Amino acid sequence: MSEVPFIGEIFALAAPICWATAVVLFRMTGFSVGALALNLFKNVAALALFAATLLVVGGSSPSPIAARDYVLLLLSGAIGIGISDTFFFMTLNRVGASLEAIITTSYSPFIILLSFLFLGERMSGAQIFGVLLILSAVLSVGWMRGSKGDVHPRTLLSGIAFGLLATSTQAVAIVMIKPVLGGYPLIWASFWRLVGGVAASALVFPFLSKRRAALASLRDRRVWPVMIPAVVMGTYVSLLFWLAGMKYTQASIAAALNQTSTLWTFLFAALLLREPVTRKRIAGLVLGVAGVAMVTLG
Repeated sequence: MSEVPFIGEIFALAAPICWATAVVLFRMTGFSVGALALNLFKNVAALALFAATLLVVGGSSPSPIAARDYVLLLLSGAIGIGISDTFFFMTLNRVGASLEAIITTSYSPFIILLSFLFLGERMSGAQIFGVLLILSAVLSVGWMRGSKGDVHPRTLLSGIAFGLLATSTQAVAIVMIKPVLGGYPLIWASFWRLVGGVAASALVFPFLSKRRAALASLRDRRVWPVMIPAVVMGTYVSLLFWLAGMKYTQASIAAALNQTSTLWTFLFAALLLREPVTRKRIAGLVLGVAGVAMVTLG
């Protein structure tokens, strides 16, 4: 595989395309299935896929494994998959895929802040400027209201709030396992994070007031042709492509190509969901993408 020209770059670019496709499909699913129910289904299905993958590739548990590392992986999954992904779906259902893509650029500043506070990492001047651009992009989403299919102001603000909760909790989940992640196979670590995500979703689901209606929506076979491909593309294929990209090319190149998910999501939302493309949205997208580029390459 490594002998194929630019194979790492191809995988690194395929990962965000798969993720952007999944986001559009998740948006379509969200019209019929609630965020918590969809996240529970997604996590259970992804856990089954990764368990099957570990059996096929013979992914035995690495040893020795400290009990603390197990706890960190499970807790990271509970926060980053069980909680954060629910917030992600709540954002997607409120503001649509294109605005969600802009809000998601806030992930980088949260990662940088937490890495600075807890991992001792430092920022360059270019990265600080990139963070400011990203914050400007997220703030610009709050101005995107009007008569051209834009979101109602109250819904927009709640969508931004849930989006920031999604990216901040995702950043917490990643930074907390960064010191130990390099010592274990990524597919194995992803499996245990999914265990934590499923556990968190399962614990919260019984407290959902409309849980029977939520389960009924999952049994509606009319949503399966969209929901199942979304889960496979978003939680399995895109991650495998991401891992392959990191393996077969330089990490800096792979990371830069991975960040194109914002552009692909915005494009697919316009083409497939017919979400409005306005000057304000394009300006917010440009600010966010430029900021992410400076943070990644700075």
